[in-house]
Amino acid sequence: MHDAGMARLTTWGTGGAADRLFAPADADDLSEFLGGLEPGDPVLWVGLGSNLLVRDGGIDGVVILTSRGLGRFEEAGNGAIRAGAGVPCAKIARHCARKGLAGGEFLAGIPGTVGGALAMNAGAHGAATWDLVHRVETVDRRGRRRWRDRTEFDVGYRSVGGAVDEWFTCADVRFVPDEPGAVRERTRRLVRARAATQPVGQRSCGSVFRNPPGDHAGRLVDACGLKGVRVGGAVVSEKHGNFIVNDGTATSSDIEELIETVRSRVYAGTGIRLEPEVRIVGRRPASRCARADREERS
Repeated sequence: MHDAGMARLTTWGTGGAADRLFAPADADDLSEFLGGLEPGDPVLWVGLGSNLLVRDGGIDGVVILTSRGLGRFEEAGNGAIRAGAGVPCAKIARHCARKGLAGGEFLAGIPGTVGGALAMNAGAHGAATWDLVHRVETVDRRGRRRWRDRTEFDVGYRSVGGAVDEWFTCADVRFVPDEPGAVRERTRRLVRARAATQPVGQRSCGSVFRNPPGDHAGRLVDACGLKGVRVGGAVVSEKHGNFIVNDGTATSSDIEELIETVRSRVYAGTGIRLEPEVRIVGRRPASRCARADREERS
């Protein structure tokens, strides 16, 4: 699909059009498609569109949508699950709660897919995705797929290194057998805590900033009096300082400007420079580019 609008594919509900959008039917279809791309074609992978801000000017190259053809998972025995990159993390948490598999309860609070969780080592409540990973399948730009062991990656807080120019298509993740009722209760407890402390039901991307060492981004935003601050239709959540919500009228430019406003004011007030956890991609609209040029010259 050409000139595909991205607003409907992101949880913020903003953003321009992608030059091309491809939704593979399965992993074989994906391999064939990648093998036909030109070497320099930009590629962006999108699952549920959380943790992603697409600028209003749109995206060069091709967007690959994983949530359909890569959205399958199956039990692999001995407490393991094989999950495609497009499987929602919350779906795995629900499956584990039904089957009595412990260790993945935190996935109920991750608003994205397995592929995104692998790429950034998404986590919550002191647990992280790669704590569960045994091995992953990747695909390169030529469409070649291979399995890689967890030890081949350099995993850190919200970061994963290794296997350059390869993307995750599937993962084997392992859990610990437990009493189903206990797993369900722990999962429900985490879901209730999320609903009580985060703006669930409003358009957001999840957490905007990484937590700095020894502190929490949300606490710093709150301490600087930034809850409720807005730019256009983008507002810092009154419920949690590390969330920016779209009130229904925001543009990506509003959101990006608010991100920079929060970073600037937290740095001025605390000396701590918050680093975005959200990925910002795409072209700025022409008016924003002209403004940026003027500011750079001044």
